[in-house]
Amino acid sequence: MNIKHYPLFNSAPIIKHFEEKDGVEVVYVCTTDLKASDTPVDIFYRGTPHPDFGNRYFGLYYDNVRDATMICDADILEELSFGLVENDNGEMEYSQSHHDYKQFENGNMIDGGRVYTRASGEVHPYKIVDGEFKLQKNES
Repeated sequence: MNIKHYPLFNSAPIIKHFEEKDGVEVVYVCTTDLKASDTPVDIFYRGTPHPDFGNRYFGLYYDNVRDATMICDADILEELSFGLVENDNGEMEYSQSHHDYKQFENGNMIDGGRVYTRASGEVHPYKIVDGEFKLQKNES
């Protein structure tokens, strides 16, 4: 499965910095709203909890009020749901934030971020588990 992402920042130097600083593998997971609407956050994952803060996910976002890049605990990510649809290139895409509307020539569209899922075409339900997108099985 190939998921198309649109990160806010170049993730390679961020990953390098935190791997060198903390001595653990760090991976980019996704870019999405967490608690604030239309405030997408680049989310990264480390397999072991941070020794000082206890979180395995952290996020980076740009704060327009402070005019600064901010870091936050993003462990709430595993509680969120993602609807994905197929784009024109056969990749899966999700709406990153509340008002992130995406429409494709194949007739599929997705909107709503983590607030709601509004879509056309087949919607594939995903959750994040241990830093990876996992397809959720229908429980019917």
